[in-house]
Amino acid sequence: MDSRPPYGFPGGKKKAVTLSYDDGTIHDRRLVSILNRFRVRATFHLNSGKLGNPGYIAPDEVGSLYIGHEIASHTANHPNLCEFDETMIASEMRQDIHSLTELAGYRVRGFSYPYGAYNDYVATILRSTGIAYARTVQSTSAFTLPEDFMMWHPTCHHEESLMDKAKAFMNMDVQPETCAVFSIWGHSYEFNDRGNWDIIRDFCSEITQDSSIWFATNIEIHDHVIVHGMAG
Repeated sequence: MDSRPPYGFPGGKKKAVTLSYDDGTIHDRRLVSILNRFRVRATFHLNSGKLGNPGYIAPDEVGSLYIGHEIASHTANHPNLCEFDETMIASEMRQDIHSLTELAGYRVRGFSYPYGAYNDYVATILRSTGIAYARTVQSTSAFTLPEDFMMWHPTCHHEESLMDKAKAFMNMDVQPETCAVFSIWGHSYEFNDRGNWDIIRDFCSEITQDSSIWFATNIEIHDHVIVHGMAG
């Protein structure tokens, strides 16, 4: 008799939706409010060196604002890591991880690449600092698990035909021994600058009608996949 746990997400679900938003600007407040209304989970990648600056949330706001979501790293000061040497990368990362861990109250293990800039060298150094996954901005339009969590390519940015993809995701038939992940990324200030908050509100309203979906943070998906041997 096969004693392995069923291949899937918590509750036997075969689909997962995860969102991630970068930079920690003040518009995260409105985004979090919308997500909480629909009980959708997200990951927020913050630059600890910018917290409290004009247009960014305050350090003492972090612990309460993002309750129920994941706080993750985006480097302390948002440099292009591909232009840095090992010492500089490690310094940026350790500063950000330490500061955010204190604000979050738990060990920060997630990351997204500033400017979407990444390579194998940077990924290796990130891993040495305790980072478990690193999200890029390279859209795949696919609903598959990442082949490499240190180069986690999302499904799409929220402005890339999001509702069409949501309907396709809800209607798809997931085959045995597979799972589907819909990974969305963006910046909350984009909704404000372009006056299109309806994109995320309508998406949440639509996607939460599907009770077969697990709404998770990036780190929750990573940990579940790793613990249950679903990777590779």
